[in-house]
Amino acid sequence: MDKFRIPVYKPFLGEEEKNNVIRCLDSTWISSKGEFITVFEEKFAKYLGVNYATTVSNGTVALHLALVALGIGPGDEVIVPTLTYIASVNAIVYTGATPIFVDSIEDTWQMNPEEVKKRINQRTKAVIAVHLYGHPCAMDELSKICREKGIFLVEDCAEAIGSKFNGQYVGTFGDISTFSFFGNKTITTGEGGMVVTNDETLHERIVHYKGQGLAKYREYWHDVVGYNYRMTNICAAIGVAQLGKIDFIINRKRRIAELYETEFENTGILFHKQVGNVFHSFWMCSILMKDSNERDFVRSKLGERGIETRPLFYPIHTMPMYSKRYEKHHVAENLGWRGINLPSYVGLKDDELTEICNIILNAINN
Repeated sequence: MDKFRIPVYKPFLGEEEKNNVIRCLDSTWISSKGEFITVFEEKFAKYLGVNYATTVSNGTVALHLALVALGIGPGDEVIVPTLTYIASVNAIVYTGATPIFVDSIEDTWQMNPEEVKKRINQRTKAVIAVHLYGHPCAMDELSKICREKGIFLVEDCAEAIGSKFNGQYVGTFGDISTFSFFGNKTITTGEGGMVVTNDETLHERIVHYKGQGLAKYREYWHDVVGYNYRMTNICAAIGVAQLGKIDFIINRKRRIAELYETEFENTGILFHKQVGNVFHSFWMCSILMKDSNERDFVRSKLGERGIETRPLFYPIHTMPMYSKRYEKHHVAENLGWRGINLPSYVGLKDDELTEICNIILNAINN
């Protein structure tokens, strides 16, 4: 039984997903081959408007695979925001490269392009732009920086499928981009991910490495050290059904964000809203409290009422394995200690949302 009557997130699943899975079971194609793999890849590429999309087993390996395909390795540096989920940074370390942390912009919570400029040197091979919580990064500035410096741009869109910058989908700006379909993502396959690109050579390298380095024209011959990063046909079957609902899911999530924003107007609580000419998909609706003590107090009051929340991601440079070199990133630290992710799933009812907001406001006013 769930501990919380209102969880922070749960997937939006229905008969289409169930029927597609049954088709997989009936066909006996349940592993990494089958009709749904190709269909999901083709439909996903068409949705974004990119040339190539490749399914993988989860969002973390999508990032690792993207960096491997770009040839990132020991001695290289990759610039990444410190305010992100751990996978964005771990994937860099998997390749033997070094993550270089940058701070965030205060109003959008996204990586600061001015900080990126300062950290580029002769060892810099790539920038990972993480579209945190569904709000796009400043892709005009980041694209220009990477183009002028001759370094790769990778987009981590795990939390931002459907988000747009200046009318263009995130995931279509970089040399290569990655997505996650974990159970709490905007659309889900249970576990799963996607790597997309417009570059044919990069696409071929991705496919090659994700399938154990199997040679294209020689059976059971492996010519590189590859990985087993393939998605199952069952996961892809769920993904095809989910992709058919994506507009409905995002529209409802944006409506939930609108209701939260209205409830918190003129209260002193800062809602993570859409800033600039962007389309925020609001994977997570989030707020900032006065300080960490108030954040923890509010979360405890919500928990007592059966309402699950999460803290914002803690800045990665403060974690033990990444804190050997002392750094200060003031904006990211300020956000990380004060932020709360609120229930943000499609099935959240309006009266439940109002209850959540009332509990929060009562907690800070009494």
